[in-house]
Amino acid sequence: MTKAANKNTRLNISSGGAYESVFGYSRAVRVGDDVHVSGTCAPAGNEKSDVYTQTRAALAIIEKALADAGATTSQVVRTVVYLRDINDAEDVARAHLETFDAIRPASTLVQVTSMMRPWQKVEIEAYAKIV
Repeated sequence: MTKAANKNTRLNISSGGAYESVFGYSRAVRVGDDVHVSGTCAPAGNEKSDVYTQTRAALAIIEKALADAGATTSQVVRTVVYLRDINDAEDVARAHLETFDAIRPASTLVQVTSMMRPWQKVEIEAYAKIV
């Protein structure tokens, strides 16, 4: 049993991202059996990547945050996808399906007008329940 298994215990997970200390947030937070992963974009180095590649990069960061919290992608119950251009939905959906096809979490996809960095095309939140 991990430290966070107690309902009153909070575990903050950092990815070391530059904005975590500037904005005051954690990549993920686990309280009891619930894991909340913050909105996650592809990291620097993906400035010229297409939306599919950026989505895969964001999902890899989410997968690591889940693992650090004692969870896996198979325990994700909900995702929220923010997309800059709704015309990219098919490529984002393909990457999302590759990760979540077997479990089919509840999900929302919405178009937004901007993100923190001008080159970012997609941001994903994830919520998991460890059972």
